[in-house]
Amino acid sequence: MTRTMKHVLGAMALALAAITFTVPSFAAEVEVKELNKSTDGLFAFAPDVVAIKSGDTVSFVATDKGHDVQSIAGMIPAGAQPFKTQLSQDAKVTFTTPGVYVYECQPHLGLGMVGVIVVGSAGNLDQIDPSKLPPLAQKRLTALLQQVKTSTATAH
Repeated sequence: MTRTMKHVLGAMALALAAITFTVPSFAAEVEVKELNKSTDGLFAFAPDVVAIKSGDTVSFVATDKGHDVQSIAGMIPAGAQPFKTQLSQDAKVTFTTPGVYVYECQPHLGLGMVGVIVVGSAGNLDQIDPSKLPPLAQKRLTALLQQVKTSTATAH
């Protein structure tokens, strides 16, 4: 191989490396609405179960005012950061720790306003105990967790 050919091949390799490392990777963003009334009933998140990848963002939209969103202590993956939004304010939360996150609207928890986010695998699913919540929230969360179990079982 001539010196010129080596030089051209080297330049091509550098150009290819530069292109490869400058192509951005885009994380997804999913929207969850905070509603007074949804197809699933009163005081609900829509959708109330979201499956995303690590690094994706959930955009919580205060479609109806008077709601907030906050993770429920003991119902997020070990090592994950808890989150809390302001009342009647849109907010974005990026999730990096895999697992199941249960969240609530604090003013309407007693009315069953809970939701679930699954980031990657549902590894901590069996550690989530709905019995710690008020009766309507227990009922809704139990149904949501069953959806997660069913979709996880079908995915395998």
